[in-house]
Amino acid sequence: MSLSSNQIAALRALSSPTVANAIETFKVRPREAGNLSSEIRGLFPDLGPVVGYAVTAVIRAEHPAPEGKRASTFAWWDYIQTIPAPRIVVMHDLDQPQGQGAFWGEVQANIHKALGCVGVVTDGSVRDLDEVGKLGFQFCAAHVSVSHANVHLVDFGIPVKVGGVWINPGGLLHGDQHGVVVIPPDIAERIPESAERVAADEQRIIRACQAEGITVERLKAAYKAVRPDAY
Repeated sequence: MSLSSNQIAALRALSSPTVANAIETFKVRPREAGNLSSEIRGLFPDLGPVVGYAVTAVIRAEHPAPEGKRASTFAWWDYIQTIPAPRIVVMHDLDQPQGQGAFWGEVQANIHKALGCVGVVTDGSVRDLDEVGKLGFQFCAAHVSVSHANVHLVDFGIPVKVGGVWINPGGLLHGDQHGVVVIPPDIAERIPESAERVAADEQRIIRACQAEGITVERLKAAYKAVRPDAY
């Protein structure tokens, strides 16, 4: 079931590290799971976090598409509409090395924004950063490229592995300048409340650090009050 617009807004009010911290409290997966590798991060910090459901695709750019091996652009656009809004395109680049040609620039950002997408997460490359930043479309990317080379859509609507994480169509993502995290759907609506509790605990430690006359013993006591298993 899709989240409400208010629930999406509540997630957008949080940073990606805060979301990752909140997910850990539910113990629904290992701490190292669901976090895309560090080279993929939001290139436009001023836009704030981006939240949406994954629209998945695969591209190549190094060589022209063989006859009959290019996926239909119009079928791709139709597929995008089958995923709930807001949508984030998750695009895997098959080239090695990746990022030899940018699928994403000013034109594609405008097209996909018109189709209800709020950003892209890709291990490939992007370009036209000034224009796209002004548009308000978030690029969470591993590479920046001057050219689109021979970029073409190979397939879409399938699970893709980006940043070391398998992402299914419709998966819920949260990304900002720190990186991108996959939110488990069963706990998504409870993330903001958990984030508040985590932040409150962190502030107790921070206040202790900044208190006048702080000593290591007082710091230990404050830390253990928040994290009883510390030693």
